[in-house]
Amino acid sequence: MTEYFVPTGPGQAELVEKRSRFLGHVWPVESEEQARAYIEQMKKRHYDARHNCWCYRLREGGVERYSDDGEPQGTAGQPMLNVFQREEVTGVCCVVTRYFGGVLLGAGGLVRAYTQSAKDALDAAGISVVRPWVRVAVPCPYPLFDRVRLEVEGLGGVPDGADYAEQVTVHALLPAEKVDSFTQRITELSAGGVTPLPEGEVWRAVPRDIVNKP
Repeated sequence: MTEYFVPTGPGQAELVEKRSRFLGHVWPVESEEQARAYIEQMKKRHYDARHNCWCYRLREGGVERYSDDGEPQGTAGQPMLNVFQREEVTGVCCVVTRYFGGVLLGAGGLVRAYTQSAKDALDAAGISVVRPWVRVAVPCPYPLFDRVRLEVEGLGGVPDGADYAEQVTVHALLPAEKVDSFTQRITELSAGGVTPLPEGEVWRAVPRDIVNKP
C-alpha cells in the first residue's frame, strides 16, 4: 500500500435529534490500548449518559471493533464503523455519547443519528493522507522565497519549514515523480543560481485537502 488515510487530529461534534443529544468524538490512534483508553475516558466523563457507543479501526492487523453499548443491535457501533470504512480512514477511534431526550427514535432514526454524529466528528477532525514524499532543501536568496513556495505547491508539494540565515533554506515535501520537474523549474527561475537538494524519502501525514487542491 503506497498511501492510507488517518484523522488529521481530534474532532468533536454535537447533534440534537428529537431532544436526544449525540456527542461525537474522533481521535487518531495507533493501538487497541490507546483506543480503549479514549473509550474509558468518555465513559467516565459522561457517566450519566444513557449510551457511550464506540468503534475503532487499526491499520496494523486490520483490527476493527465496535459496541452498541445498550442500543438495539446494529443501530450504533456498526453504522459508526461504516463511516470510517467508506472514507477508508484507519488508525481511528470514535465514541458517540447519547443523552436520551425522552423520545424514541426507532431503529432507522438511531442508525441515521449515530452515522451522522460519527461523520460530523470526522469532518471536524479532518482526514490526512499518509504517503511517501521526497524531502527537498532549497537554499535561495530571500527575494525568491515566496516564489519557491509557490512552485512547491503548484507541483502538488507541501512546504515543510524554513531555515533563516544569510539566505533562506526552504524545506518541502514533493511527490517523487515531481522532483525532476521542480528542480528544472527552480534552476530556470534562478538562472542556475539555486539547486534543490533532495534529503531523502519520508513518510508523512498531510491533510487531504492540501494534497488534492488544484
